[in-house]
Amino acid sequence: MGEGVSMLRDMVQPVPHKPVLVVEDDEDARAAIAEILEADGYEVAVAANGREALDELKHLPPPSLILLDLRMPVMDGPEFLRHLRADWPRLKAVPVLLLSGVGAEALPDTGGLLKKPIVPDELLATVGRLSGRSA
Repeated sequence: MGEGVSMLRDMVQPVPHKPVLVVEDDEDARAAIAEILEADGYEVAVAANGREALDELKHLPPPSLILLDLRMPVMDGPEFLRHLRADWPRLKAVPVLLLSGVGAEALPDTGGLLKKPIVPDELLATVGRLSGRSA
């Protein structure tokens, strides 16, 4: 019976999750966050700043969650949020989790703030909670 259970486990594919959009200007941090989420079965899209993220949203299905760095060149997190809320009403209900390496506080209408450096277990638990998936 143990062998059958093992074979069944090998045949079962992980259930894909709704996409998560990671908006982070630091390439290493962006890659690390994406890798952690992908290893846990999430589909991940990435952008290096708010402007790129707005462009990505034109081509993506609605994400289950947006992870958003506060400080970025080109378009920072607060400016991205203003555009998102004003120009994308269909995404108003999408939770936004802020990321910051500086002493910052969560902004109104966001799902909270994760401080950098990111702790993988904390990231997965928070993303799971905000995206509607148990961690």
